[in-house]
Amino acid sequence: MEEALLTPLIHAKWLHTSPLIYKEPTLPINEIAITQIKWVQYLATAIFFIAIVHTFIAHKFAKLRHKFEPDSAAHNFFHFLGEVEIVFGLWSAIFLTICGISLGINSSVQYIDSLNYAEPAFVFCIMCMASTRPILFAAQFVISKIATLISSLSRINFKLCEFFTILFLGPLLGSLITEPAAMTVTALLIKQFLVAKDASKTFKYSVLGLLFVSVSIGGSLTNFAAPPVLMVAHKFGWNNSFMFFQFGLKAIICIFISTLLCTFYFRNFIKTIKESHHDSKSKMPLYIIITHIFFMILTVIYHKHIQFFMGIFLLFMGFTEITKVKQSSLRLRDSLLVGFFLAGLMTLGNLQSWWIEKLFQVLSHHPLYFGVAALTAATDNAALTYLGGLVPHLSPISQYYLVAGALVGGGLTVIANAPNPAGAGILKDSFGPDGINPKNLFLGALLPTLLATLVFWIY
Repeated sequence: MEEALLTPLIHAKWLHTSPLIYKEPTLPINEIAITQIKWVQYLATAIFFIAIVHTFIAHKFAKLRHKFEPDSAAHNFFHFLGEVEIVFGLWSAIFLTICGISLGINSSVQYIDSLNYAEPAFVFCIMCMASTRPILFAAQFVISKIATLISSLSRINFKLCEFFTILFLGPLLGSLITEPAAMTVTALLIKQFLVAKDASKTFKYSVLGLLFVSVSIGGSLTNFAAPPVLMVAHKFGWNNSFMFFQFGLKAIICIFISTLLCTFYFRNFIKTIKESHHDSKSKMPLYIIITHIFFMILTVIYHKHIQFFMGIFLLFMGFTEITKVKQSSLRLRDSLLVGFFLAGLMTLGNLQSWWIEKLFQVLSHHPLYFGVAALTAATDNAALTYLGGLVPHLSPISQYYLVAGALVGGGLTVIANAPNPAGAGILKDSFGPDGINPKNLFLGALLPTLLATLVFWIY
């Protein structure tokens, strides 16, 4: 009798332990998404603005760490809080923890699963690829040749020509190799000027602000390279021809004038910088450069397909290991921090639609333009164009001013444009132990932003 009763139980136990037919029990999923719960929306907005404030005071936390013994828990804690790249990831984790405690962990998991983190992963991969020695060698070679040609024809100081060429052509490359890659290459090339002896704070922040603004608008010559354009180009029916004539020409004019003015204003200091000479050890075989460019092109083309380009990146890492004699260490830490920053920004920014969409609906095209340009300083410009694209029956002129406002405001803060954290991560050591001051960055970017705002205002 006992054996007869136990047989079904033994049979059931075998069913749940057999490797052939056992299936992992599925966890229940909340029927109501957390994005539809009002208090969750309000909480996300409150934490979002707390994170923004944190980015502006991160340098103060960096200063506080000096009051404690090196490598102590307090010193490392404030050093952690002083890293701008961790801010949105940290506050996103706090937000998801609160939601998990209140609604169950499945709610947080379900929300994370609903987001597409292809862009942060793409920025991580392309930043690693663009910051390698072969790519920088090729970029430096081309820049040097162009600067030499300009210098010989115009008889202008070579360093002035090099400075101008880097800050003019570098951001425009963003329309071909995407803005994150252009930011990485340009920041690494311009760093030699920022770390030069006697470089003033005014010079450093003027260059940084110009770089951020130029990269933000420099990717608008095509419809696939700038994140705020990519979000809506297909929906609005914008092809490359439309982008070049409506946005690209204006971007070229703005970058040319801003870079020329910056070069002229700081000409006396730039002339004093010694030329950098590359020794024979820095020579790079052509096949390595071509292979790196090939990997980058594949990653850019398939940037929406995370499984594919991550596989490409793993192959790229294998190639760099094979040719490590000619390679520098991959910037994995910096790239991961930038990807973490963008992922956190996306996690919180996706829940801001409840108030941003309402704001866009009541604005006519000119207030929309200036409103988006100002709002971009406080949030990612790609998120703004994405949310603006959800507004029904947006007129063609409003569509233009939505994207134009997002582009011209993309250099005012580190969080305003997706590639900015990449540039900040590369250049922050040039600004001393406390890193980049948000107020000084805003002031440094103000003049090129005003120029771009005036030029792009013309429809």
